[in-house]
Amino acid sequence: MLDWINDLQTWLQGWMSADAGLWGLLVSAFISATVLPGSSEVVMTALVTAFPAIVWQAFAVATLGNVLGCVLTFGMGVGARRGMQRFAKVKVDLNSANAQRLARWGPPALFLSFLPLVGDALVLAAGWLRMPFWSSLFWIALGKATRYLVLALSLLGLLKLA
Repeated sequence: MLDWINDLQTWLQGWMSADAGLWGLLVSAFISATVLPGSSEVVMTALVTAFPAIVWQAFAVATLGNVLGCVLTFGMGVGARRGMQRFAKVKVDLNSANAQRLARWGPPALFLSFLPLVGDALVLAAGWLRMPFWSSLFWIALGKATRYLVLALSLLGLLKLA
């Protein structure tokens, strides 16, 4: 039943080194944290399946790439707001229910940035709302690290998700 995992591992080891895989994971994690679609969890799973000894390096690289991607997304939110105000002469409405909710919870709400689809929108909205960058970055990094830690522990067999 698990023969396909062994086949995948053999195939990956035939053309990929652990170093190349870590670079690929960094790129995948970065892209996954922007508004572009991606799934760095799949890349990390394949990499750790092929090279189990680098699980903690993969955890660190995936977390770093994802956090850097969130910095870009946060900056896109800041830039979008500035652009609208400057070029379209539009007054930004911060009275919507969702904007008020996010502003009320503040940067700790960005812990939820690890959630698929919703997380990217939270980070973009945080930039739009001009939340404090460093505290936002802390909560984003904590959320992202938690997600990859759960994945790493499950890949090591230390955590059963089902």
